[in-house]
Amino acid sequence: MAQCHVCFRKCRLDEGQVGSCGARVGRAGTVQPLWYGKISSLALDPIEKKPLYHFHPGSKILSVGSLGCNLHCPFCQNHWIAQPDKGSSFRVPVESASPEKLATIAASCRPKGNIGIAFTYNEPLVGYEFVRDTAMLVRREGMLNVLVTNGTAGPDVLDEIAPHIDAMNIDLKGFTDRYYSEVLRGSRQMAMDFIREAVRHCHVELTTLIVPGENDTEEEMLELSAWIAGLEGVSGHKKGREIPLHISRFFPRWHMTDRQATDPRQVYRLVAAAKRHLQYVYPGNC
Repeated sequence: MAQCHVCFRKCRLDEGQVGSCGARVGRAGTVQPLWYGKISSLALDPIEKKPLYHFHPGSKILSVGSLGCNLHCPFCQNHWIAQPDKGSSFRVPVESASPEKLATIAASCRPKGNIGIAFTYNEPLVGYEFVRDTAMLVRREGMLNVLVTNGTAGPDVLDEIAPHIDAMNIDLKGFTDRYYSEVLRGSRQMAMDFIREAVRHCHVELTTLIVPGENDTEEEMLELSAWIAGLEGVSGHKKGREIPLHISRFFPRWHMTDRQATDPRQVYRLVAAAKRHLQYVYPGNC
């Protein structure tokens, strides 16, 4: 039996057993990525779709997705690639693509405005080894790397990838432990620790999806934005107030269809609240 080190779950896996994320497996006394080099999604996207508004605006980026996620958000909009079916398997077509092949594809898209690769769509860090290996080659092509993540990974994982990542959009999904543990089946503390360290390494923007009845109060948004404002960058440079926050509107999806979409007026009220602490706050999906 081996223990996974990626996130707070610390899954202990027997030979051939797959972890809760559906993306890591026990093999030969170790825990290894199950989907290394397996691609479920590939698209050339506007950088603003990640969303990144303060990182090479107007450019395109090659977005790459694989399989698996270590959270279990009931409203996941990419659940067919992020959440395993019963038996820890996925029923979606995948293609094989080595890090070398992806770096070559990214470079070939330069004439279309591509600046690099974004690891996105599912949770990239459950297969961080592939992110690391690919990102190194993308850098050698003189291009950039973006990570779109829920931030639920330990410091050793961040240490592995941080030298090769130029920008991140990280979900800060709410600001209560109840919401993270009971609804998302995650760890708010791990996400906060990840964000606190990530801002010391690269450009970071944050996203909070507002789910009615869960994380939609002005009081919670004031606490969340105040915490962001207190973050420090490299060498203690105060930069928290300058971190962009995207406050997005929820739509009923997957297992969470018991409530209406977020009222756009509430999104704008929460944007106004966050602006008491932060310089750049943007509504999303409105």
